[in-house]
Amino acid sequence: MLAISVTSATHGPDVAVKTNVLDDLILDINVGTEIGLAPQWTVDIPVSINAWTLSHDRRWKHLSIQPGVRYWFCDRFSGHFVGAHTHGGIFNMGGFDGKINMLGTLVAGAENVVTNVSVENLKMERDGAHICIDMNLVLSDLDVESNRSVCLSPWLLKGNDSIALPTVNVYGRRRYYYNMRNNRSMMVPGKNRMVFQAKEAPEQVAYHEFVPFHDWMDGATLRIQRTDNGCCGHVLLNEHGDVGLFQERFFPDLLYIRPLASREKRRTLEGRAYIDFPVDQTIIYPDYRRNSIELAAIRSTIDTIRNDTDARIDTVWLKGFASPESPYSHNTDLAKGRTEALRHYIQQLYRFDNVTMITDFEPEDWAGLRLAVDGSNLDHRSEILNLIDSDIEPDKKEAQIKSMYPQDYQFMLHTYYPALRHTDYKVSYVIRTYHDPIEILAVMREHPQNLSLDEFYIAAGEMDPGSDEFTEVFETAVRMFPEDAVANLNAANAAMRRGDLASAARYIDKAGDSPEAIYARGAMAIRTRDFETARRYLAEAKEAGLAKAAETLNELEKRISYSPIYNK
Repeated sequence: MLAISVTSATHGPDVAVKTNVLDDLILDINVGTEIGLAPQWTVDIPVSINAWTLSHDRRWKHLSIQPGVRYWFCDRFSGHFVGAHTHGGIFNMGGFDGKINMLGTLVAGAENVVTNVSVENLKMERDGAHICIDMNLVLSDLDVESNRSVCLSPWLLKGNDSIALPTVNVYGRRRYYYNMRNNRSMMVPGKNRMVFQAKEAPEQVAYHEFVPFHDWMDGATLRIQRTDNGCCGHVLLNEHGDVGLFQERFFPDLLYIRPLASREKRRTLEGRAYIDFPVDQTIIYPDYRRNSIELAAIRSTIDTIRNDTDARIDTVWLKGFASPESPYSHNTDLAKGRTEALRHYIQQLYRFDNVTMITDFEPEDWAGLRLAVDGSNLDHRSEILNLIDSDIEPDKKEAQIKSMYPQDYQFMLHTYYPALRHTDYKVSYVIRTYHDPIEILAVMREHPQNLSLDEFYIAAGEMDPGSDEFTEVFETAVRMFPEDAVANLNAANAAMRRGDLASAARYIDKAGDSPEAIYARGAMAIRTRDFETARRYLAEAKEAGLAKAAETLNELEKRISYSPIYNK
């Protein structure tokens, strides 16, 4: 505890400001002010707040205040004291297991909710499919005459909907024994009642009850009704008081977009092969130098597709390149001939039906040379780049580099030129369409690249929103289509649903500007409790004609108007 005091001339300090450092370290920022009222009296007003949301939406947010008075046995702020205080506030906890979200109202020191009955430490929390209600019913001031009974009946109600909770019954001595003789069943504590004889009733009853959650309970009021009965069932007192409001955290509906179905799912695998040829030859020798490895890579690419019974190869494209050290006309013949040699080699290996073979060539790979020189530390790097970029005829260009910068040229010839002799290849194929969600999930785990966005959506439609499997589908889809706006929007919604706001923010940045994407940004702002930003996005989506945006905006405004939780 740290404290700063302003000192009086006669009776100790007038004001003390203090904080609990240990609470500060766990993000419970707190400050207290204690003010001197008289030589031995002070009023203490501590306030604490936690307003942070941690990773995965974990939080133990609250705002609390605990005013009280103290009587000091010596001078104020010195020695020992006795005091009394009350406290109240609001809290919002959740995200610790990815499923539980709790938002409720904490009320302490609510005196005389009904005559001579107070409530302390009220907590109303939602845990999955139930609401948990905890409170202390203070009965210390309750005086029940011998021939009377008092029934305290808590209710949850909102509009025309309500649910009765178990009652607390306190009987005067004569009424207790009368019922024991004549209505014994009424005196047995059980699921729907707690029963006490007045002289044995505790000063506080720890009230704890679970009730199934229904949608109407969001915004419901907890009310306590006191009914006093006398002889012959006469009602002597019937009154009620409101204790607190259950306000569930607002999770707007999330809108997933079904992508357009693809007419044809066409995919391409591509690579680059560095096949070695003896000087000036255009015949492929599979065992020459590293050719066995390079040719195996091409075969592996083609076999990957051929072994997939759902795929059909329709085009193989080859383009050969040579390096610039020979005359351009000779390099033209080499690039063309070596490309044809590879085409012939592939056709000998595979019997392609209805497959188009396309060949192309480029006599000298100046673009590849430029890339290598640009990333180098050659002595004349800039000058060589200027020559490469010039419009000089290729043979003259190469001759100038060789004559003007002979040392750099020799380095390039041995280091860069071998990599310029290569063949680029692409294998284009078509994949059949899937309709069965079970089959789609099986394909997703083995060959996710075979699926269209629409097929991912079909599979997700068979799962519970928010489940791990549901999330996995949309995350796999966005991994396969990382730049697609719809894939990113659906992945953002799935991440929001499970509370992974960091991932949701990353996806939503690439979700485009459709009304649904704008709406998702508004829903995200609600999750982060940035209500002004939420209003702006929801209004924009509403203006774009999205009905759900108008509905969500109305709900947000309603909650802001009646709940202090939304006005922080």
